[in-house]
Amino acid sequence: MDKVRLAATKILFDVATNGAWANVALAQTLRQEKFSDLDRKFCTELVYGAVKAGASLDWKISKYLNRPLNKVDAKILAVLRVGMYQIFFLDRVPNSAAVNESVELSKKFCGLGASKFVNGVLRSAVREPHKSDFPAGNDIKSLALRTFHPTWLVKMFAEEFGLDATKKLLDFDNTDPPLCLRVNFLRTTREKILDALENFGAHGESSTLAPEGIICRNHGALDKFQPLREGLCQVQDESSMTAAHMLAPKPDDFVIDCCAAPGGKSTHIAELMSNRGRIIAADIYDTKLEHIAQNAERLGIKIIEPLLVDARELGDKFPAQADKVLVDAPCSGLGVLRRKADLRWWKNFDELQALPTLQAEILSSAAKTLKLGGTLLYSTCTITRRENESVVENFLASHENFKLVEMKTLLPHVTGTDGFFCAKLIRATDNS
Repeated sequence: MDKVRLAATKILFDVATNGAWANVALAQTLRQEKFSDLDRKFCTELVYGAVKAGASLDWKISKYLNRPLNKVDAKILAVLRVGMYQIFFLDRVPNSAAVNESVELSKKFCGLGASKFVNGVLRSAVREPHKSDFPAGNDIKSLALRTFHPTWLVKMFAEEFGLDATKKLLDFDNTDPPLCLRVNFLRTTREKILDALENFGAHGESSTLAPEGIICRNHGALDKFQPLREGLCQVQDESSMTAAHMLAPKPDDFVIDCCAAPGGKSTHIAELMSNRGRIIAADIYDTKLEHIAQNAERLGIKIIEPLLVDARELGDKFPAQADKVLVDAPCSGLGVLRRKADLRWWKNFDELQALPTLQAEILSSAAKTLKLGGTLLYSTCTITRRENESVVENFLASHENFKLVEMKTLLPHVTGTDGFFCAKLIRATDNS
């Protein structure tokens, strides 16, 4: 029985049953198993592919069942998802292998009684593939099925961006994201890291968005990449590197990062400050603060102070003290759907409707921490006006002492990067 398919099936079961994040569960599995690079890639494709296909994959499975999908045992469903994904979306895997391996897998993972059912369902799919063809129409539901997105999200995108742009965005969400590295200029140069990647058997290219950025499109597991282990670079998407540059911190500044975990922007800010000054890295989870501290230590950064606090309380703790403040707000994350395979299926419309209230509360508290003339940067990794421009406009309407300096939106299907939004504000007067 194939250990790679078994590992993928266990991860899918964990995601569906226990709410595990696919990227976290996959990373843990790949650390534990002694897979070859080829097997690691196959396991990753099975997990991310099946998770990304989500309800669209289940829709296909349902076409070959003699019972409702929710009446199928969760373990059997995990096996079917792995098998069906191979049959319909992995051309390099022969259908016979997908079926036979899934049947053997079901015996191990679900018990002997499940194998007949799994065999029947998958053989029906191979025999009658067109039975589960996605509808070809341009209506929202058909588009959602074909592009692996929930219907409500496609509808929302279409209303905001128009149907043509939405199609491009949905297709982009299903592309493979490159790994991005941020070079630690405190310790090395981009050229040296590019050379190290070549020597490691990977290929990197310079980002045009950030001078520290490197985009890696061909690479194996970077767990053993020495410059990363030694803190000469850090994993961070190139779009999010724009935040620290727009904030423009200087050496000896006092900076507050209101929602700092996992610390990518805090450490970037520290590097731009030449490791001189003071940075409060705030978060509400102890474990995330520990991760920030570990990252800072690995990168050789001494000026970050992790602080356990709700961002909405920072205004009272540091009134009119900070030179620069970053609010990288909790958001829907709709700009990073290609990078987080399961995110699109975990979100819901009601959650998105509630987020701007929290974002506004954090932004108002952060504003109180700024000195006269200080800079406030609001950023998110989402692309909806409701969480971005509207939050900033509402803030400015109720805070006449702040002025908008610059606003930038990176739309994934336009820039080819993760989606990102930044708005730079200045506290211009004392009156509130």
